[in-house]
Amino acid sequence: MAKYKVLHIGDPIKYNHDIYARFASEFDLIQPSAAERERDAFKQALKERRWGDFDAIFRPFWNTGGEMGRWDEELISLLPSSVKIVASAGAGYDWADVDVFAKYGIIYCNGAAASSESVADISLFLILSVFRNLRWSHAAAHSLNPTQFLDAHTNSPLSARNPSTQTLGIIGLGQIGYTIARKVHAAFNMRILYHDIIRKPTELEKAVNATYIPTLEELLGSVDCVVVSTPFAGRTLMDRATFGKMKRGARFVNVARGGLVDEEALVEAVESGQVSAVGMDVHANEPYVHPRLAGNSRVMMLSHNAGGTVDTHVGFERLAMENIEGFLLRGEALTPVNLHLVKGGSKL
Repeated sequence: MAKYKVLHIGDPIKYNHDIYARFASEFDLIQPSAAERERDAFKQALKERRWGDFDAIFRPFWNTGGEMGRWDEELISLLPSSVKIVASAGAGYDWADVDVFAKYGIIYCNGAAASSESVADISLFLILSVFRNLRWSHAAAHSLNPTQFLDAHTNSPLSARNPSTQTLGIIGLGQIGYTIARKVHAAFNMRILYHDIIRKPTELEKAVNATYIPTLEELLGSVDCVVVSTPFAGRTLMDRATFGKMKRGARFVNVARGGLVDEEALVEAVESGQVSAVGMDVHANEPYVHPRLAGNSRVMMLSHNAGGTVDTHVGFERLAMENIEGFLLRGEALTPVNLHLVKGGSKL
């Protein structure tokens, strides 16, 4: 029986060599050259059917294999009809139109499960930062200025709160969001409210003391800190109107995607006191950050490193292979994102 063919885009694997050996024995692997991964060259190769009828696309790294740019209708429509699954490293998929993949009967799988622990750990840091004014204190200590030090020492406690006395709102309780809830519950014992398009089973809610809120507006007006952990679906989630629905003086944390937030609206919210502190790992115009946010002592910024650990990269690589193995060999992918959109569930 002929083996399934897998198109491997991006650099060779780095970590899971034993799993890759098994993977390579199970499938016929095709790896385009770096030149063939540029968008125009990649499109031309697909038009020429240079790689024939392959069944899966494997992208083991989040920072290579993306040279062809956004996977949109223009690109996806050129794939052979034999393609059944795309498995990629990385938690976010703003670079891929997963609904268009579904239109062509292709399941898209991401690596959020591999980065959940790392992202949740950073989320705890940012939640603690916004409640305890850590950006203010940190900057003052590093300034080597005794006046700034004494200002932070004396005044930052006047608006600081213990997280355990506050209510946390999570937008998006998927793999990452639920891990954040689990860690927040264990570390801070906070009351947790959440909003998502899919409600978690009751037993999972109870395990982290989480309550489902059916509308975003109700959530925003009910919590002391909002954490955004939902995928970017091509539209802004937090704008002037939504920031205006938050409790005055509430905190805001974004560990999802910068494009979910109107940063001009966020600047206005912080400077007006509508939002009292911000923690952000992601930015709307990376690698550039908003200068007014960067200069504000109530805004803690990171360089999109929430998921950035060796452990995450190992997991990304492994999960991309295991998704393809699970689907092609056993009929079930491990972390499908758009399965509910694929007519009939799959093409197998």
